[in-house]
Amino acid sequence: MGEEVGARTFSREDRARYREKVRRCLDVFAEMLRESRFDVERPMTGLEIELNLVDDDSRPTMRNADVLTAVADPSFQTELGQFNVEINVAPRRLVGTGTAEFESHVRASLNAAEEKARTVDAHMVMIGILPTLEPGHLTAGALSANPRYALLNEQIFAARGEDLRIAITGVERLATTADTITPEAACTSTQFHLQVSPADFAGYWNAAQAIAGVQVALGANSPLFFGRELWRETRVPLFQQATDTRSEEIKAQGVRPRVWFGERWITSVFDLFEENVRYFPALLPVCDPEDPAQTLAAGGVPRLAELRLHNGTVYRWNRPVYDVWKGRPHLRVENRVLPAGPTVVDTIANGAFYFGLVRALAESDRPLWSQMSFSAAEENFTSGARHGIDAQVYWPGLGYLPATELVLRRLLPLAHQGLDRWGVDPAERDRLLGIIEQRCLTGRNGASWQVATLHRLESADHLDRPEALREVVRQYVELMHSNLPVHEWPITD
Repeated sequence: MGEEVGARTFSREDRARYREKVRRCLDVFAEMLRESRFDVERPMTGLEIELNLVDDDSRPTMRNADVLTAVADPSFQTELGQFNVEINVAPRRLVGTGTAEFESHVRASLNAAEEKARTVDAHMVMIGILPTLEPGHLTAGALSANPRYALLNEQIFAARGEDLRIAITGVERLATTADTITPEAACTSTQFHLQVSPADFAGYWNAAQAIAGVQVALGANSPLFFGRELWRETRVPLFQQATDTRSEEIKAQGVRPRVWFGERWITSVFDLFEENVRYFPALLPVCDPEDPAQTLAAGGVPRLAELRLHNGTVYRWNRPVYDVWKGRPHLRVENRVLPAGPTVVDTIANGAFYFGLVRALAESDRPLWSQMSFSAAEENFTSGARHGIDAQVYWPGLGYLPATELVLRRLLPLAHQGLDRWGVDPAERDRLLGIIEQRCLTGRNGASWQVATLHRLESADHLDRPEALREVVRQYVELMHSNLPVHEWPITD
């Protein structure tokens, strides 16, 4: 959500005041865009990773408060579920060895945190959905202690007026209900942040949307939930359903979901913020005392607190971000497509592929989105989530083809070009994109490894499903710490 919110109740007056204030923020934001009041000189990139916590038996452990106390590092923060934490990595530039610096920093931070977490009988796991989660783990008691989570839960169910229905049909089928939003906590992601200028924002966001299907196909790492084999990236439908404020009747009317791919290419970052304000009622109508118009008129930088808080409750897979850092406002594309894991090096390789590819596409003489319908991009996203590395996707000039073939034939060369434009060291570029290439050649990613390992344990070792799932997690954690990229992971006893 991006902002701390204390426990409270909301009145009708609160909602009316907030609606007026958020629209005033939007007007001020439009004025700032017209006056180009944004930091664009040294674009930075950032990274966030959400993690699961397990005990020695590979089951979820509700110990995030204890873990954070033990870790004592402000880079680690609470998340929705008590079995989650998040690491926020300091932003940096990609030029030179920026990607290697990201990798070494993340690995050192996670290794140090893991060592301290063990003192409270917990272990950190980078995985999209923890395979050993069971319905009993996802109750109201699993929510983290921060009041904002209980408040968000209350407001979503107040908007729905009924329990959540979760229904996912993949290799197997799952149908269940939930009376809290804790199923959302099952979904842990990697988020890449890319600072861009207002003039360039639309091109970068459109490019990120266009490649989202390929990203999730290559990086899928969430095939198992509640003991069922579902989509290769089950996190996508689960997250969509676990935060849905719409009843069935409201869905039938065409009201947009809060977890949203979008519905059109954009021409300005303003399009996205304006859609968020126009389409989505406030979940957390908390007003800040600042008058943004007065702050701007006085030569200051407005926080636009209401607009930022509201934006944080609309879960676009590529989210626009307005932020203020060291007194200067800036814009970011927050790429939320990928699950966490499997390893640090896989994560950084995914980031290099994304950062390089979006730059090449955003700076193309003929924009990809002038040749491709938005619905085709959304169809690719669904296909990538459902089928993972075996997905078929559409690409202009090539038609429908395997995602891996598209990457090898067309997208890796573009990513090379984009990383060169960022000034990434050639050896770093080749090392990281080589991991993406090998993932395509071997057909092995986190989801395919989990499924293959599960099937082997059930068929060859004759383990029942719960035992096999615990063994999958045990082996996964061991290999996660090996620093081998996932395409090199063996499938063994």
